[in-house]
Amino acid sequence: MIKLLSVEEMEYTAFRLAKELMSFDEPIPDFATRFPHILESSIFAPFQKFEKKFLYKGLIGKAAILFYFIIKNHPFQNGNKRIAMTTLMVFLHKNKKWISVDQKEFYNFAVWVATSSPKFKDETVMAIVKFLKSYIVDLKN
Repeated sequence: MIKLLSVEEMEYTAFRLAKELMSFDEPIPDFATRFPHILESSIFAPFQKFEKKFLYKGLIGKAAILFYFIIKNHPFQNGNKRIAMTTLMVFLHKNKKWISVDQKEFYNFAVWVATSSPKFKDETVMAIVKFLKSYIVDLKN
């Protein structure tokens, strides 16, 4: 069974990791400054159902849409790409997977997603799926 992230896990793991390890020249504002309803909808979107069927299939499908929505819905004032990266890693870790990719390549991919046109959402999500399939690995104990 695929495990979802809670808002508390976002704050204590993904958000803190991004803030501490990826602040670069642009600081990430406090978690309390987030746009709460946007964050929650982004976190829970991978688990949406229609007619009792998940809209996003499997771990990779759910991870892809989570990554997309954290970037595109912009739930934070700053640092959305970095937070999306750490959120994806925490989500995968929680589900016993990891992404083995160069940090610069990963960040450049996040920038590409951020600059993609919303008109091409489905194509962008499919590109994220392809990216994840290329770099996802089983988590070693």
